[in-house]
Amino acid sequence: MFSGPLKILLVTHGFPPHQTAGTETYTADLGLALARRGHDVRVFTAHKDISRPNYSVTERKWNGLVVHEIVNNLFHRDFEETWHNPEVERPFERVLEAFAPDVVHVQHLLYLSTGCIQLARAKGASVVFTLHDFWLQCPRFGQRVHVDGGLCDRIDFTRCGTCLAHFKYGQGGLERTVGGVLAGLRSGTGIDLSRFARAAAARLSASPGEARADPEPEESARFAELAAERTLRLQKQLVPAVDLFLSPSRFLRERFVNEWGIDPARIEHLRFGVDLDHFMPQVRTGSDRLRIAFIGSLVPLKGPHLLLEAWSRVDQALRAHGDLVLYGPAQHHPDYQQLLAEGARASGARLGGRLDRAGVARVLAQTDLLVVPSLWFENSPLVILEALASRTPLLVSDLGGMAELVEDGVSGFHFAFGDAQDLAAKLEAALAGRLGIETLYAGAPDLPRFDAHVDVLVQRYQSLTQRKHA
Repeated sequence: MFSGPLKILLVTHGFPPHQTAGTETYTADLGLALARRGHDVRVFTAHKDISRPNYSVTERKWNGLVVHEIVNNLFHRDFEETWHNPEVERPFERVLEAFAPDVVHVQHLLYLSTGCIQLARAKGASVVFTLHDFWLQCPRFGQRVHVDGGLCDRIDFTRCGTCLAHFKYGQGGLERTVGGVLAGLRSGTGIDLSRFARAAAARLSASPGEARADPEPEESARFAELAAERTLRLQKQLVPAVDLFLSPSRFLRERFVNEWGIDPARIEHLRFGVDLDHFMPQVRTGSDRLRIAFIGSLVPLKGPHLLLEAWSRVDQALRAHGDLVLYGPAQHHPDYQQLLAEGARASGARLGGRLDRAGVARVLAQTDLLVVPSLWFENSPLVILEALASRTPLLVSDLGGMAELVEDGVSGFHFAFGDAQDLAAKLEAALAGRLGIETLYAGAPDLPRFDAHVDVLVQRYQSLTQRKHA
């Protein structure tokens, strides 16, 4: 097996310091861990910045890692550019030619292009693709949630059409014009007014990803055809170009095997690892009140509004024995943030703001029950893994990767997906001491260390590289 240092290109839709959600954080941690092992690691990523020319590329460093960052301001001319975009592929090919990676490990292609996979394969790199969500199957952010809020348990292109026709997938003419003016202003004078423009846009109009007005039936039919074409092309062109798919959950792996027919031998269930040393040394503190928390992005699909609704339904006398705090960044969807703020005030909950990595460990050590009420399948949420590492009791939706990670009655409890009343009943039982929180974690949870996870990845990289050179 090839055992020397490898040249590894990590590909992701966002990267710190601009984006720090689960996939971005995992990619950053992976890159640093690989670099510590002596491998030459670079990152190719995207960033939306209307003060910079669209599709311009900069090279920067983050904690020693070289990051190639392409600006994608979502000035899409058509739907296909949301997933296959030659303007992204050209600079990606230049990075491939200059860096000549042994391995290209794709984490996500949102805001990038599926053609990057074929380019990497054509340049002789081994291609690994970690499936963090369902984006290959679902172009609406990969969450398999219809615009009406219902889950898409199976892929139905007619239903896709009615969803995508509501989907504002790119910026309009006004946004393009404003972006061009701001980019020119910054280039000529150094003045950056993008922050103010983004704030104004958030107040005045929908941004990409938000719902559009009701479409005509003909438009829905057209998008149904586009969704079917996208799937067919990805299955025929992208899937064969990937040497190895990795799935953090069995749930997601089974979906891709059964629904897309991916050879089970080419898609491996590989659990994410956790930095146990970062969480386990935390001394758990006691309290005479039940401390309930939510940690995550304050966006609708993460379900913080569902938790607030459930909390408001809890008997007020019981609620007086507990505290509910929701932690997370509040920079998206201003109307939704206002809704959460009002719901928190009305129910006696509190919004705790954004947490850094150290803050997550600290809050988990001070939490008696972490609630994960997500309204989509999820895959392998980082916050659940971190809670398991710190032995924090969990209450999660009984769906997808959440239910898979949390064993009912062992490390936490399940409640019926999307059911505020069932969640309220579980919260009441916890506040009354009837849920059984004190019986959890009788043994240490079965969690792989992050270093062990990286070791397995390196073994996979080396095996694929050896096969290429055989």
